[in-house]
Amino acid sequence: MKCQCGGEFEFALARNVQQLLFPKSSPSCHWCCFGVKNHMANGVGGDFFEFLTLPDGSQSVFLGDVTGHGLHASVVMSLLYGFIHRACLKSCVPLEAVLETNEFLQSFAERSQKYDHFFSSTLFFGSIHPETLEMHYINCGHLPPMVRRGDQLFTLNSTGPPIGFFDHPDIEMRSFRFEKDDRLLLYTDGISEAVNAEGVMFGLRRLSQLLMTSDLNYLEFLDEIFAELKRFGACNPPQDDCTAIVIDFHPFMAPMSKPENLPE
Repeated sequence: MKCQCGGEFEFALARNVQQLLFPKSSPSCHWCCFGVKNHMANGVGGDFFEFLTLPDGSQSVFLGDVTGHGLHASVVMSLLYGFIHRACLKSCVPLEAVLETNEFLQSFAERSQKYDHFFSSTLFFGSIHPETLEMHYINCGHLPPMVRRGDQLFTLNSTGPPIGFFDHPDIEMRSFRFEKDDRLLLYTDGISEAVNAEGVMFGLRRLSQLLMTSDLNYLEFLDEIFAELKRFGACNPPQDDCTAIVIDFHPFMAPMSKPENLPE
């Protein structure tokens, strides 16, 4: 019993430490609104996200999903989170930061063939220039973010493999120019691959339909995604970490939103 209590305490401590890493508020921008919602499957996990202002004034957003979930994923996630912060202090170019991060993960993977696959992650990394609304981005094996523009839907598809697998990965940087009233949705596979009791997957089609038909504001839309998962009958607690980020592009100053972690 003593050991169990000690284990529960250590687990709770790990969860609290991981929560300290996540941003406590979204960026305050006159040109867009940021919102994020996150629910870890086991209290701790491998989803990670951040909003950083780069040295050139661009606003970056990154979202990643470390291989696996639980305690081991949270350890790798913490390493990645800290290193990406460090890389962004030196470079405003997403490709340079991502390649440096890949090399960092590879240095750990080389230490053990038994655990090398754990030192890998999907990663979407975008840098948005506030004056032009042009985003330079890298998508390393992450599910494609979606952009709603009126009745049009754009997807930002993969530009390279997940980081950590290859010494010299073939990664391409692309660009996308946003317009006023666009909505950008980023998400992890804990949402799109959620399964109900009948074994049916929530899927990208349902998620894209939700994006295209919703007239809610960005924070209400985040709530609606998780409410729709519940109505769908997805497992609660979820089988995998779930994170969604919404960015609405507006010509006015938006109030800051506080990232929300759903209760256990």
